[in-house]
Amino acid sequence: MHAKGLGGVNVPALRSHNAALVLDLLRTAGEAGISRLELAERTGLTPQAVSKITARLRAEGLAAEAGHRASTGGKPRTVLRLVPSAGHAVGVHLDRDELTTLLTDLAGTVVALRRRPVDLGEGAGPVLDAVTGEVRALLAARPGSGETAAGLGESAGAGPGDSAGAGPGESAGPVLGIGVAMPGPLDHRAGVPGRVTGFPSWDGYPVRDELARRLGLPVVLDKDTNAAALGLALRPAAPGSFAYVHLGTGLGAGLVLGGTPLRGDRTGAGEFGHQTVQLDGPPCGCGGRGCLEVLCLAEVVRGELAEAARILGTGAANLVRLLDIDQVLLGGRVVLGAPEVFADGVRGVLAGLGLPTPVVVATAPQAVAVGAAWLVLAPIFGQ
Repeated sequence: MHAKGLGGVNVPALRSHNAALVLDLLRTAGEAGISRLELAERTGLTPQAVSKITARLRAEGLAAEAGHRASTGGKPRTVLRLVPSAGHAVGVHLDRDELTTLLTDLAGTVVALRRRPVDLGEGAGPVLDAVTGEVRALLAARPGSGETAAGLGESAGAGPGDSAGAGPGESAGPVLGIGVAMPGPLDHRAGVPGRVTGFPSWDGYPVRDELARRLGLPVVLDKDTNAAALGLALRPAAPGSFAYVHLGTGLGAGLVLGGTPLRGDRTGAGEFGHQTVQLDGPPCGCGGRGCLEVLCLAEVVRGELAEAARILGTGAANLVRLLDIDQVLLGGRVVLGAPEVFADGVRGVLAGLGLPTPVVVATAPQAVAVGAAWLVLAPIFGQ
């Protein structure tokens, strides 16, 4: 999916696959930048084609010169870089008990953040009122954003929440869309949740279309773990295949294979917490018994984090054996509350089974919300 997947956002320079390839190389090059010759070598495009594309990107304010670099012969090469402030995206993490909204630039850097409590059990109407209010407040706080915020439809006033504004001099480039990540199961193509464990009233509610109507911006909806996995997969030097295991108010996984998140045709991939590990075990809200999620969370409630980590390791071992992944990434608020306990516990289970797969903690506390913003940004870079 390329720029056309942004729901009609007018970014004239982003009309071709080749432009997306060039932009992605500018993104991964960072502040150091990259020369036109290097762009041609890495994309396989002719120097003339690269020159035309970069000229368009510069005209649209998406690329700029970043100085010069010595060459092996002739005049120094001009180096180009991405202009991160040329566009922004909103990321929303709608958890069972907390709402996080943030604004990122094109490079995925967070420039504003808000957080507030929410209760998914209140139902779609009140919860989406809260989401609408938080997004409006987030965008209204951007420097130079008065016109954008005023055009976002009706407001349900912003509720109480922590906020952090954009830094000094941060440009208020256009907002390209809103990515929303919430617990699954859900249908990412239709933009509707399924029977969220413990909250069946959300089943089939048109979350994506309703938020787009309220806010007047394109909206993308995906599972929380899929969003986090996407953002983590786009990091420089990210492994080609990994599982992002998220333990918070629930337990799930985002799977990345061959550098691409695996969603499945029905967004059903990665329902990690609902694999049965104890036949005839305690009932789970999904309708099954002995699910990894219900066993693991029960130990968390009892304060037995080492045992919770051992159970988590058992599930991680199943993933490693099934998919032969390069890495297990652990995240979520429970893991981040005791990262060494969970990392050591999962490593211990894998080592005991002769599985050498590295286990790493994803330390970013807003991994899901940042990943939600990447749901909007990734198509710009051909991802």
